[in-house]
Amino acid sequence: MQIRKLTLAAIACVAFASSLVAPARADEVKAGDLVITQAWTRATPKGAKIGGGYLTIENKGTTPDRLIGGSAEIAGSVQVHEMSMDKGLMKMRQLENGLAIEPGKTVKLAPGGYHLMMMDLKSPLKKGDKLPITLEFEKAGKVQISLDIEGVGAQGPATSKKEMKGMSPGMKM
Repeated sequence: MQIRKLTLAAIACVAFASSLVAPARADEVKAGDLVITQAWTRATPKGAKIGGGYLTIENKGTTPDRLIGGSAEIAGSVQVHEMSMDKGLMKMRQLENGLAIEPGKTVKLAPGGYHLMMMDLKSPLKKGDKLPITLEFEKAGKVQISLDIEGVGAQGPATSKKEMKGMSPGMKM
């Protein structure tokens, strides 16, 4: 009887301890030393031929890698771009050599900076859908991810209701 109580107590402790460990996010993709999170895009109006893709890439390794492009069935091509402002003028350009992801660093592709440019869209991107895309890295190779399609004017990936429950009262987004 005493051994059974100890066994049940041990099982309860292990179950409790494992509940304290944060689970990996469902949208987290690992490719070698790279961890890709927060992959999203915006819905596009009918007739739009381009769309942007945004995500965060963390290099947990000791050697650099480089995002050199990608592909998607819905697009003619997927390129790595940079948007910048110069004397009040917006400039956008393709990064011909790709985007370096240095060891121990995180690179965020977001509106107004680095981003994926999906060219020659074959159909509109619809809010609520997921867009499969293949990223291509110099060392990690080809990596399949899925972009969550947010609303037309979205400024970032939607926060799930589950994540919102963990916020303290009075916290603002």
